[in-house]
Amino acid sequence: MTHSAALEIRDLAKSFVGHGNSPAGGIQDISLSLSPGTFFTLLGPSGCGKTTTLRCIAGLERPDKGVIRVAGQTLLDTHAGIDVALERRGLGMVFQSYAIWPHMTVFENVAFPLRVAKDRRFSKPEIEKACLNALGRVGLKGFEYRPSTQLSGGQQQRVALARAIVREPRLLLLDEPLSNLDATLREEMRGELKRLQKEVGVTTVYVTHDQSEALEMSDLIAVMNKGRIVQLAPPRQIYLNPKDAFVAGFVGATNLLRGIARGTANDGLTLVELENGGQLRCRFETPPQAGQRVVVSIRPESIAIGATEGSARPDFNRLHGKICQSGFLGNAIRYEVDAGGSKLVAMAETSARLDVSTPVGLEFAEQYTLGWPDDA
Repeated sequence: MTHSAALEIRDLAKSFVGHGNSPAGGIQDISLSLSPGTFFTLLGPSGCGKTTTLRCIAGLERPDKGVIRVAGQTLLDTHAGIDVALERRGLGMVFQSYAIWPHMTVFENVAFPLRVAKDRRFSKPEIEKACLNALGRVGLKGFEYRPSTQLSGGQQQRVALARAIVREPRLLLLDEPLSNLDATLREEMRGELKRLQKEVGVTTVYVTHDQSEALEMSDLIAVMNKGRIVQLAPPRQIYLNPKDAFVAGFVGATNLLRGIARGTANDGLTLVELENGGQLRCRFETPPQAGQRVVVSIRPESIAIGATEGSARPDFNRLHGKICQSGFLGNAIRYEVDAGGSKLVAMAETSARLDVSTPVGLEFAEQYTLGWPDDA
């Protein structure tokens, strides 16, 4: 482990005991290293271990084993018996519920971490300067003495952010901070959070199950499933080159088709015979054996809907089917197509109005037709 990283985690594990002393979730073998200033997201479905990981970093959970370092300082080393208390870790945290104290003004909420600090005493001028600076950064200048009960949900979230950054923490931990906001405000706050994080320059660990949030805001994403990191990569790589069918299906919409590998050509693409009898040339990270069962992913936006006549263009796959359902989304039309018993979703411009039962051809690039072994 190097000391130049803002956050380093090695072999982190935490298990929980369920009914009858049986295992009940947790995390296993979590290891990662973040450069200073990174906006890092833990992404995954409920129960995958992302919040447990965050709570271990914060000191709210004691891991069974592992090492956690922030800016070179060891906060946890189970083998060496090191476990720095939560209040001495120098971290900022925003919870899903914001945890705003209703009996305090906005200023007093933000000042609270400074007033209760155990590592040093802050003078009145220092507290005032730090709080006003934090409130200005989150767009709440002039709200200092407003009662917390008179704030909207978005304003409460900004107060929670100001309180988290008032001590200029080495690491900012955000546990689904936008989930309680309505859709419009949630989208607005994504940009605000990203702007604030870059302005302050603080390394951030963000927990969410919202794929669009993760893709839009993150420099680096860890997709988690069943307590493990399945893929750790920048957003573009996660979306365009998912490591397996789980990542492809969880991060964005996709069509998953099953079939049998029939051999790999000299260009590295594998011929796959689908369950419905169709054939596709697919890109695999590791070419499968002939006869191996595989699953294929095709993103809806990669599919072009056209006429049934003609053969596929070079470097493109082609399937035939008929429209079985459509939905108007405002900026596009979502079509569900029955291709020999396999249902595929494709997106088209609003000018392409096709009726149910219309025969269509579906065309999509071989490079965006991704495959993996079928572990189902």
